[in-house]
Amino acid sequence: MRLKATLLLGSLMTLGIANPSLAADWQVLPDQAPFPADNPPNEAKIELGKILFFDPRFSEHGTLSCNSCHNVMAGGDDNRPNSIGMHDARGGRSAPTVWNAAFYSVQFWDGRAATLEDQAKGPVANPIEMGMASLDEAMARVAQIPGYQPLFEAAFPGETNPLTGDNAVKAIAAFERTLITPNSPYDRYVKGDAAAMNAQQIRGMETFDTLGCTTCHSGANFSGPTLPIGTGFFMKFPTYPGSTYDVAYKLSKDPGRYEVTKKEADRHLFRVPTLRNV
Repeated sequence: MRLKATLLLGSLMTLGIANPSLAADWQVLPDQAPFPADNPPNEAKIELGKILFFDPRFSEHGTLSCNSCHNVMAGGDDNRPNSIGMHDARGGRSAPTVWNAAFYSVQFWDGRAATLEDQAKGPVANPIEMGMASLDEAMARVAQIPGYQPLFEAAFPGETNPLTGDNAVKAIAAFERTLITPNSPYDRYVKGDAAAMNAQQIRGMETFDTLGCTTCHSGANFSGPTLPIGTGFFMKFPTYPGSTYDVAYKLSKDPGRYEVTKKEADRHLFRVPTLRNV
């Protein structure tokens, strides 16, 4: 079968069709993530964001960092059905991966944050996540830590008082926009390198499309089409209410985006997760 597929691929290439799977709208992940006009990246800002991302002193007891739930040395998440926060509190949902999160037009499963900057403000002051009373309280603690002042000054040059909560989340977001994984074998194949994927992988790619998987998992990030920031691409979950899985895991208990908008049409709608790096 692999030989037949390879011969077919060779025949199509002879006809000038380099990648026969590209009849669908396959898209390449960009080499750089988009960023808002008010938060352009620079090396100092990215380095500051990385330090803050791994610093547990942003949490009430100084034990949880952003990386605790979004482990960049793993899948960008914590591999738990419900993330564990301060005082052993359990979140209502799993932590989504931070890898390639920069390509979403909204953040959180229910899309309640439009940008990575907005998202970064949430967990710090959430009582069941990092447990601080407010972002300002967290920054008051950060201001007392030797070494942070020059890092903020380098990241935000020219500002009279750069050590602010808004700048902290801008730095974290700038770092998170570096957590992308372009140039995978799939990307190289779509760019025209017919040898980047083998025959079995090409068949899988074609089957992925013909079965309708791309209805939800489309676009360069396999998380839906590229949309303006704040728009969001949502789909209904569970797809089959009352199924064995729905009953066993109480999937319908979570109202999804309805919690944000209170619109009945948004009940059980969730942002479509990326399939990259699964």
